[in-house]
Amino acid sequence: MQIESPPVSGYPGISLRQLERADIDAWYAYLSLPHVVEHTSWNLHSQADLLPMFDAFESTATQSVRRLAMVSDDDAKLIGTIGFHTISDVNHTAEIAYDLAPSHWGKGIASAVCNAVAAWSFNAYGFIRVQGTVLSSNARSARVLQRARFRHEGLLRSYRMVRGTPGDFMLYARLATD
Repeated sequence: MQIESPPVSGYPGISLRQLERADIDAWYAYLSLPHVVEHTSWNLHSQADLLPMFDAFESTATQSVRRLAMVSDDDAKLIGTIGFHTISDVNHTAEIAYDLAPSHWGKGIASAVCNAVAAWSFNAYGFIRVQGTVLSSNARSARVLQRARFRHEGLLRSYRMVRGTPGDFMLYARLATD
């Protein structure tokens, strides 16, 4: 689903806009790095593996996947993405997901943007709950959610396949009333 008015990123020098097919080269460039996807459920073999996601982003269905590009204000280049999947209109919930090029790790960008996008989603989409799942080995991503005011709720055993193997994921959530 196209996001008409993206939120302010919450981090100086970083803007948010709709993720576009023209971003696929830059997106795949860092998602193809083994150390970027090591602690995630991404299972990409080529840029073509990302194409079906763009069909979902372009859908007009209210429960379709939504994804924003994080871009540097200096050069307008893609440095990361953030968005929602597993959206439930009935329950007013969604799962947040994000990724960031390693050249921008450790600067607080992911936490600031995650915080801003979650807060924005409560008003923009009427979500009452936004949750995030993190592979149990992904301590960096867990810290992103904690800094973005998500609360740890538990362990989801064998929750998602991770390159052919069931993976345990930690569950974090933030409520509109938090």
